[in-house]
Amino acid sequence: MQAIIVDHVGGPEVMQLAERPMPTPPGPGEVLVRNHFSGVNYIDTYFRSGLYPAQLPATLGNEASGIVSDIGPDVTEVQVGDHVAYLASQDAYAQYAKTKASRVAKLDTELPLDTAAAVLLQGLTAHTLVTRAHAVSPGDWVLVHAGAGGTGRLLIQLCRHFGATVITTVSSEEKAQIARAAGAHHTIIYTEESVPDAVHMIVPEGVHAVFDGVGKATFEGSLQSLRVEGSMVSFGNSSGAVPPVHLFELSQKNLKLLRPRLYGYLITDEDHRRHVSEVFRLLKEKVIDIHIFNSYDLADAARAHSDLEGRKTTGKLLLRLF
Repeated sequence: MQAIIVDHVGGPEVMQLAERPMPTPPGPGEVLVRNHFSGVNYIDTYFRSGLYPAQLPATLGNEASGIVSDIGPDVTEVQVGDHVAYLASQDAYAQYAKTKASRVAKLDTELPLDTAAAVLLQGLTAHTLVTRAHAVSPGDWVLVHAGAGGTGRLLIQLCRHFGATVITTVSSEEKAQIARAAGAHHTIIYTEESVPDAVHMIVPEGVHAVFDGVGKATFEGSLQSLRVEGSMVSFGNSSGAVPPVHLFELSQKNLKLLRPRLYGYLITDEDHRRHVSEVFRLLKEKVIDIHIFNSYDLADAARAHSDLEGRKTTGKLLLRLF
């Protein structure tokens, strides 16, 4: 099979297309999936660049969709031929992968494989953030950074669904239009104005919660945008890792600071099933939608990473594996 291999950390150029042996046959409780699409996410760039440690050589990739090609003993959740989507463990940039049967989501026949791969990781991230990191409630004011991105659009849609008034940041008027179409009530073009100043012009007391996947470049402004007893939810590092935080910065307004990790909310199979079923239900009911910005051949994975990191995209990126 073909797969992307990273044998040393660095820029997008370290990703190489290579022939690799097929995975061994699935064991008890495992399934083998013939991947059709793999999602491209910022977390993939963190492992590739060395920001997050990875055991090298690595394949990368944290989500995929495809068709079950083999099942191990005692597997009852799915059958050969079923269409599925699943969260992977740094092995989704490959044409075949094994995973736990209890962690695959069997897809309805009307849900396309590309949409399933596009919604899974970012949908689960957004859903767990707004239900468990800060449970968004009617009357909340929230600030969502990077509102034209894949996760940002989903956060806007979910926050609005749960009754919040949504402010979002974007880099241009073109991206502001995308964020407004997703449901944002207010947009701030951060290249033209101070985010905390603009937030306090909109809601003088500040917002109840900030969902910040940008990291280093936005962290201080996010804290300044919060009201008393607000929640700072820092979940990503697209601009770089947040420097060490002085806890006294939180005490002036009694702020809450969270650095959640998606898999920390999906520890049990029950949690995993619940959140996955909710994400697919909300997608089916058109509460959320997915904008696939581009699909790349597996051989063009480096270009996909370059486009993502260069802020050239306004939605989800996928790799086509067949």
